[in-house]
Amino acid sequence: MPVRPPYLSLFLLSACALSYEILLMRLFSIIQWHHFAYLVIALALLGYGISGSLLWLFQRLVLRHFPWAYFSAILLFALSVPVCFLLAQAIPFNIEELLWDGSQVGRLGLIFLLLTLPFLFAAGAICLTFMAYPQGRTASIYAFDLLGAGIGSLGVIGLMYLQLPEQTLITLGLGGLVAALLALRELRLSPARHLGGGLALAALGMLIIAPRIELNLSPYKGLAQTLQVRGAHVIETRSSPLGRLSVVESDQVPLRYAPGLSLMADTLPPSQLGLFTDGDNMTAITAYPESVESLAYLDQTTSALPYHLQQPRRLLVIGSGTGSDLLLARYHGVPEIDALELNPQVTALVNERFAAYAGPVYRTPGIRLHITEARDFLAQSSQAYDLIQIALLDAAGASASGLYALNESYLYTREALAEYLSHLAPGGYLAITRWIKLPPRDSLKLFATALQALQEQGVTDADQRLVLIRSWQTGTLLVKNGVFTDGELDRIDRFCRRYLFDLAYTPGLEVEQSNRYNRLAEPLFFQATRAMARGGAEALFRNYKFNIEPATDDRPYYHHFFKLSSFREAMALRGEGGLPLVEWGYVILLLTLAMTLVFGALAVLSPLLWLRRSSEQKDHRIRPLWVVGYFFAIGLAFLFIEIAFIQRFLRFLHHPIYAIAVSLTAFLIFAGLGSLACGPLSARMGRLRLAGTALSGIGLLSLLYLFGLDWLFGSLGQLNLLTKALLAGLLIAPLAFLMGLPFPLALSLLRAEENSLVPWAWGINGYASVVSASLATLIAIHYGFSSVIVSAVATYLLAWVLFARMSAGTRRSDG
Repeated sequence: MPVRPPYLSLFLLSACALSYEILLMRLFSIIQWHHFAYLVIALALLGYGISGSLLWLFQRLVLRHFPWAYFSAILLFALSVPVCFLLAQAIPFNIEELLWDGSQVGRLGLIFLLLTLPFLFAAGAICLTFMAYPQGRTASIYAFDLLGAGIGSLGVIGLMYLQLPEQTLITLGLGGLVAALLALRELRLSPARHLGGGLALAALGMLIIAPRIELNLSPYKGLAQTLQVRGAHVIETRSSPLGRLSVVESDQVPLRYAPGLSLMADTLPPSQLGLFTDGDNMTAITAYPESVESLAYLDQTTSALPYHLQQPRRLLVIGSGTGSDLLLARYHGVPEIDALELNPQVTALVNERFAAYAGPVYRTPGIRLHITEARDFLAQSSQAYDLIQIALLDAAGASASGLYALNESYLYTREALAEYLSHLAPGGYLAITRWIKLPPRDSLKLFATALQALQEQGVTDADQRLVLIRSWQTGTLLVKNGVFTDGELDRIDRFCRRYLFDLAYTPGLEVEQSNRYNRLAEPLFFQATRAMARGGAEALFRNYKFNIEPATDDRPYYHHFFKLSSFREAMALRGEGGLPLVEWGYVILLLTLAMTLVFGALAVLSPLLWLRRSSEQKDHRIRPLWVVGYFFAIGLAFLFIEIAFIQRFLRFLHHPIYAIAVSLTAFLIFAGLGSLACGPLSARMGRLRLAGTALSGIGLLSLLYLFGLDWLFGSLGQLNLLTKALLAGLLIAPLAFLMGLPFPLALSLLRAEENSLVPWAWGINGYASVVSASLATLIAIHYGFSSVIVSAVATYLLAWVLFARMSAGTRRSDG
């Protein structure tokens, strides 16, 4: 066996493995929903933990045949990447049927097994290198593992801009084959020529099946349902990390999309094309009308309310998308419009691919298009607007089912609304339209958020500045920079009576004026909003069946409405239609955490029983329980800090893709550099002193960033994106460098004193990483990301104590 570890193949394997993890989240967000991707990834990553346990059991066998075992693990990873995903997505599964269809449990288990295999093989190959090479190589092996993962996290995002996700799947499989080929050369396996020919045939097979791969969307997604309409078919597909866009037309049954359209509408939408993001979230590309009168249908939706109160001169549209809000503004003759859209592929479809159909919706004089995030734009603008309008951004079905519960959104936090309100001209309006959920929760949370945002600005008459109306499908909240006048309230009432919309809240509204048209058994919207306006918000939050407390930047889970009491009630009524009341996103989070705890304990911690029995015959220099505690603690804390600071930098970089790419890459690369420096630093300072310096340094820097980053980001908001990204990487660098030290320090200690525990320690660390993703989200939902950082610091301090115990144990044995 060569003295030099197979660094190149290890680097490429780590890059492909992390890329596959990110890609799986993208793929399952398309074929299912975000919450399902979260569940699958967490359980699939158990492969990292299970690999350690299996190698611990068979370590003598695999170490005797290390070169072939290492090569075989990489080859199996490469082959299983496309094969296991294709098999998994061919299994018919619906998460919501788990409660009454027992066969769904077996199908879910099979999906987990299939998706675990690639991670099992990749983690096994990496762990084998730790086992096979001497203590002095531990830090450099870990460094190449982290450096590869860091490059992979950045590279897969670039690939997803160039390829469809299913094509990227094949690219990663080919990357795994290249890693296997490198392993042949690095380990000098023979007959390398014949094995290389086999790898070439495998690569050819992947290239042949690549064009034939199709994603099987859930039949419950909007795109799948729309394609059941006679004559409906996809005419264009675009993809990026921001989403997969599918344009649908029907040449037999016309598509019509006008959310919140009045039941009294006397005008129908013109011809439209359906645009779906990730198979759902439908919006419409509307044929540009010959006359402005053809747009009258838009004026008969709840979103049109502010135009019936005043004629705005300056308008800001947040989430302009395919341009429906711009068409409404054109109908009312707004002369100056700033349109903000996050996904450039959406506007490219409208302005380029379907320009002849959609017309100059973005090219009309007075319209300025900005591809940017709303709060980033406003932070750099001093403009005051007569109307700021936030478009209806998500799907009705998924929103009502609670499938967005785990999605962080900084668009509807208390701080965000305060930012919008600060850019209103005197007498201007902020208008936000959302889907109506029954029983009421979304609109009530939005109302509570606006009320608190006004109160925190020192507004004493906040209850006089809010209006909420609703239709059978949508609700629109108006927040005015000033008090609503009697004339405005009269016009609001006339608008609602004309189109059969209900008043949910206006200053001075009486109960008999609400709940008139779209009737509920009780006037719940009126009761809740009036209670909040009259100072009873805290009591309402405490007693209401759903969580309607405002989201904040520290807890940006606007879509989280779950309460245990309402979940129990919904489950008790599941035979009577209660299941739609279940907030599925949060339920899946709890299910994920429970399953990873149980499965991980069985697969990863079971060796502890064997070690206890064997300890009667062998005096362990390092107690196995300390190994469990230490490697679990640093695995948990590493991911806690990584997840929390990705969220912190999201507020600075203002884009999820940029925040993830920059933060994850910086954390992994600089942690890899820290691991490379571990050997020389350890030789100079000693293991115990270096561990104390690293772990205490991580705690101090984390707390410093916790309290200082918001101030720093606020003072540097004017910088361009590239400068911000470089600054973010530099800020992460010292923290990540220190975070790269604890794992190789302890692993090298095990290599010297208890070599047989190395694969088990690897498995425990991997298992902790799986648990940490669910646990960090759970802590953030209830206590905020600041609490996640504080928890990580406390966990690193615990690791420091455990490392001192392990080191003391070896010194006592030596004595």
